[in-house]
Amino acid sequence: MANFAVDDVVPKSVDANDFYDDYGDTLREECGVFGIYGHPDAAAITALGLHALQHRGQEAAGITTYDGQRFHSERRLGLVSDAFSDGEAIKRLPGRIAVGHVRYSTTGETILRNVQPLFAELDGGGFAIAHNGNLTNGLTLRRQIIRDGAICQSTSDTEVMLHLVARSKRPRFTERFIDALRVIEGAYAFVGLTNKKLVGARDPLGIRPLVLGELDGHPILTSETCALDIIGARHVRDIDPGEVIVFSSDKVETLRPFGTVRPRPCIFEYIYFARPDSVVGGRSVYDVRKKMGFQLAAEAPADADLVVPVPDSGVPAAIGYSQASGLPYELGIIRNHYVGRTFIQPTQSVRDQGVRMKHSANRAVVEGKRIVLIDDSLVRGTTSVKIVRMMREAGAREVHFRISSPPITHPDYYGIDTPDRDKLLAATHDLEGMRRYIGADSLAFLSIDGIYKSMGFEGRDPVHPQFTDHCFTGEYPTPLTDRSSEVAPRQLSLLAEAS
Repeated sequence: MANFAVDDVVPKSVDANDFYDDYGDTLREECGVFGIYGHPDAAAITALGLHALQHRGQEAAGITTYDGQRFHSERRLGLVSDAFSDGEAIKRLPGRIAVGHVRYSTTGETILRNVQPLFAELDGGGFAIAHNGNLTNGLTLRRQIIRDGAICQSTSDTEVMLHLVARSKRPRFTERFIDALRVIEGAYAFVGLTNKKLVGARDPLGIRPLVLGELDGHPILTSETCALDIIGARHVRDIDPGEVIVFSSDKVETLRPFGTVRPRPCIFEYIYFARPDSVVGGRSVYDVRKKMGFQLAAEAPADADLVVPVPDSGVPAAIGYSQASGLPYELGIIRNHYVGRTFIQPTQSVRDQGVRMKHSANRAVVEGKRIVLIDDSLVRGTTSVKIVRMMREAGAREVHFRISSPPITHPDYYGIDTPDRDKLLAATHDLEGMRRYIGADSLAFLSIDGIYKSMGFEGRDPVHPQFTDHCFTGEYPTPLTDRSSEVAPRQLSLLAEAS
């Protein structure tokens, strides 16, 4: 979940070139959530589900369970496999109800206090909550509750939800939970547990995804269907935008406290974030990405010899481009999957070669060829510069860059880690300027309408857009209260302590 550093996504103390993958040049989803009710192996199943959601957050993972008498929590920095690979960790998490979370932080710093699920003892018992998304009035609400005497222990906007639920005067937990939802703005998929219930909620526009599954008769709530597949669970349906669902021992409650709102799910789930084998909103992510490649070939053909994907993000679109254009699909770049993000380059000369730690040119394929490089997005462009240079050094005669999404011109405030606008290449350069910057022979993006055609529409409805697409259009579907407040947003203080 996001920290409250909305002024600068990349801290001023961090040079974007310090990391092999050019910090800030890759879009990163904030989180993945998972919850299961009533299963005797709840913790182990949750760990497996989180493993399938690892692409949504690689900096921290946590699981909270309830065994009928007490709550148990394991929260660790690092990957799911680091935290929950041994049986001892699972043994410390007894119980038949569990919620879990994988996290990526916007500030580049993760500390244990921010690792979810967050837990608090409320009137009526304990409550643990995990959150995917970002509250666009979270900082404003936090200031209000602190002025009223609240004590906050993290810098996560998820903690605001704990306070809002605690402050509600409603008699039942579900009513208190809905009271809190009525106050917040932005994008969210919540999964939480009490000593009796598993609860889930999705924001009224359905910006962040949440699906319902079933395993051996036990309900599951999670971010993507791939987390169901890994445990052999059945995908029942998507949680509707604005829906609150509550599981207890004797019933299932489905509530829609926000009425009917025209949904606008996040288009980037299809372009980038969801795993290709997931189904989002009834659409195969893999099929959609291939169709984006098909559409890109129709809109931006290239006189070339080969289609080469930038792995792994550009692979499905490159397959579609190849099939539509008739150009051969070849692996002209080989990805090294065993290099971690925190590999820091000690000198500038080594930093300049850092992209090779992740991607290596397949000289036998690209030498002497005119190639079409396919990727799914272009953010700052620094990685693209190095990849184009690498292709030329490997002997490529021409390099034509094609992006299977429109230019990213605006930052996101709903749970996607994006740079400020002045650091987005498409916001500061025209098409020719971008082409010169990355050093390609030609550059083209998929159009806005092309994205929507790939999703099965005739085009984008300008009056009622079908998806949340503000990164391309600048049209934000909810208020941005924290951004428009008189007091400038800032990073909140946090005690630095030894772990």
